[in-house]
Amino acid sequence: MTSERSSLADEVLMPSSLSARFATPEMRTGLYYAALFLPAGVSTLLLPIWLDSRGIGEEEISLISAMPIVIMIVLNLVVGRIADRAGDWRSVIIAGSLVSAVVSLGFVLVDEFWGVLLFNTLVVIPIMAIEPVIDAAAIRMTRRRGSDFAKVRIWGTFGYIGMVALTGWLFGWLGIAVFVPLFIATCMLRGGLSLPLPLFRGVDERAPEAVAAALSPEMAMTMRQVLRPWFVLALIGTALLQASHMLMISFGALLWVRAGVPEAALGILWVVAPVGEIVTMLFFAHFARRFSARHLLLAACAGGVIRWTGMAVSTEIWQLALLQSLHMATFGLAYMGIVNFIANWTSEAIAAEAQSFYVVLRQIASVAALVVFGRLVSLFGMNSYYAAAALSGVGALMIVLSLAIKQTRSEQAGQAS
Repeated sequence: MTSERSSLADEVLMPSSLSARFATPEMRTGLYYAALFLPAGVSTLLLPIWLDSRGIGEEEISLISAMPIVIMIVLNLVVGRIADRAGDWRSVIIAGSLVSAVVSLGFVLVDEFWGVLLFNTLVVIPIMAIEPVIDAAAIRMTRRRGSDFAKVRIWGTFGYIGMVALTGWLFGWLGIAVFVPLFIATCMLRGGLSLPLPLFRGVDERAPEAVAAALSPEMAMTMRQVLRPWFVLALIGTALLQASHMLMISFGALLWVRAGVPEAALGILWVVAPVGEIVTMLFFAHFARRFSARHLLLAACAGGVIRWTGMAVSTEIWQLALLQSLHMATFGLAYMGIVNFIANWTSEAIAAEAQSFYVVLRQIASVAALVVFGRLVSLFGMNSYYAAAALSGVGALMIVLSLAIKQTRSEQAGQAS
């Protein structure tokens, strides 16, 4: 069976011509992932600075970042359920991408708090809704076809890195005026690249054994079965780790500028993080054959404690760059670990809804973290990172409790439990 899967992967990932390669479902999905995070590359670096330049304070910045998350806490499971019941996950992904692209034009009209709050919320909500859907769809497709999800998802990181580097360079050249046109352009590109997405269900029926082999008596077939304590604890622990990133996402660039980091170095520091993420994705299959998903998630939480503690006391560029490289654990390892963990233990019938359930937990944690971080930044500045470190530590405790309740089990090669 291993040789059959290898030959199928070779056929899928190494077609005979360049045009054929770009026509594969994997490449079309990878190109969409590349576009998916382009607007995030722009807004993560420049949105806090753009808002600050318009006199919008830290707590208002927190509210702008938190509002889409608050709304999606209510809507995410609904979107996941709709996506699972649709003829294919593709239609929901395209709809969300196009709506976000059109609404982004509203940024031309606003530069004060309430207007930015409205249009940022309307741009971000459709994308937050489809992120768990594309993850669920892509990992099921690649498992069915015998290819590697990590090497599809990695295109999203490539796109993010390129856009952060370009954004940092344009910011140094043109100043903060570059933010709005660049943000709109990337939203439009994302909408356009959603159109060639493949049909994710039944893309290739030549490897049904890859799906059947993944089934086990313990696999959740309904959302009620997802609510087992050991399963939910792993989701909560990972959600807390991801929430700890909200301090960096919402205030990282602003805190660095205030600490004296040169503006020209901001793009470089942001690029270091996703480069580490790429390393994780390239070697994730190697890790997954040796460690369970929950042990990988535990390692990611430990990385969070180290990274954020270091951020609280570091201002030198080389120190910050070293700490940013730990993104390979705090995001890369955590992201791949949780997507595989959910896919290993849930059926395709609830794929998007199960992934959305984790995202809801992550969003609840993120909203709470944003509210607290906004206040902490205004009071303590860089020392706020100690709170992010503590949050990562609590996440590690949740993973340990999950492992204590239920030990890991053996999985197929290339998958983690």
